[in-house]
Amino acid sequence: MTDPRRNIPRTDTLLELVPHLSPAKAKQIIREVQDAARAGDIPVADVEAEVKRRAARTYSLHPVLNATGVIIHTNLGRAPLAPAAVDALVAAAGYTDVELDMDTGTRGARGVEATQALLAACPAEDALVVNNGAAALLLATAALGKSEVIISRGELIEIGAGFRLPELIESTPVRLREVGATNRTHLHDYAAAIGDNTGAILKVHPSNFRMEGFTSSVGVAPLRRLADEHGLALIVDLGSGLLRPDAVLPEEPALIAQLDADVVIASGDKLLGGPQAGILLGKKAAISAIRTHPLARAVRIDKLRLNALEASVNTPNAVQAALHISPQRLLERTRWLQQQIPGSEVVEHTGRVGGGGAPEYPLEGWALALPAHLARPLRLGQPAVLPRVHEGRCLIDLRCIPESADATVAQAIKAAACT
Repeated sequence: MTDPRRNIPRTDTLLELVPHLSPAKAKQIIREVQDAARAGDIPVADVEAEVKRRAARTYSLHPVLNATGVIIHTNLGRAPLAPAAVDALVAAAGYTDVELDMDTGTRGARGVEATQALLAACPAEDALVVNNGAAALLLATAALGKSEVIISRGELIEIGAGFRLPELIESTPVRLREVGATNRTHLHDYAAAIGDNTGAILKVHPSNFRMEGFTSSVGVAPLRRLADEHGLALIVDLGSGLLRPDAVLPEEPALIAQLDADVVIASGDKLLGGPQAGILLGKKAAISAIRTHPLARAVRIDKLRLNALEASVNTPNAVQAALHISPQRLLERTRWLQQQIPGSEVVEHTGRVGGGGAPEYPLEGWALALPAHLARPLRLGQPAVLPRVHEGRCLIDLRCIPESADATVAQAIKAAACT
């Protein structure tokens, strides 16, 4: 009896099915499908269809409906972009006037419009945008720190994936001078550490943890006076990107309140609701020194995100919508979802800002409780839905899901229950 695997289509035949792919990608897909057919995992008759199916997507990232209640979910790419920002990405995808003065036809400055949008929202003297928040901190300390920067021991932060800010800063010739104790640092600690090699004082907001009890720290205003007395720069890293005070997050510092510093640093893809970016707002002299530092070229932001950042600053965004959603409206949507899913239960559920913003600060809300075994098929479904698994239950929090997608979530749950 003839082995049907002898009829697996040849590579050159299958290549004709995927002319839109690069040769390397096409051969990778074809080899994987042929190997699966040889192993008996795919019927030989389905090989051509399977090659076409796998070739339909030319990129690997998949859209996910965020049902965790965590607004800035790092594993999901932090802030989702507003429609205007998505349009801006597309508009900048081809040739653009990113560094061209269209009036004169000569080379123009990069990112002017994006920085003007930031300055309109948060009126510092000047602004600069780089690749991400870590790059902004690295560049600011390298440009303003001379050979030594003073920092409190309570602000030597490690963030996700073992990334430590002190190691980042000291990857350049700048060295950190640690002062105070882990839980308490005073102004005289900073003053006593100032020496001939000191270029700046750095204050880092502990964005991903809270320290309570017998603690003390020094605010921006007294540090500003101390820096002026000794001719030092003052750098403040806020991280979360809250431009102005927000009543929903009363303890989260806003950039506009820290502009006494020479430079204030934040990320663009957190509370700002934009793309990945490192934002520096501050004094003209400080921003000029940072902009002209040799490292600035290495951490330059691309045209796509510059355009998306400008649109994000100029329009409402999904982060703000999720942060300010009415608990009553969230309850109504969750009850509607319950009506579609027999046996489900509406429970109180506390949302979070995430991404290092307002650590441990609760956001009142609700969730639909389902059996825990539904979590995996929901994650693997089309569309993918990421729930929170907690205390043996699969929780669906609609806070971060557009209301227009509620029916889609209901269908996804029904499909998951049938697997």
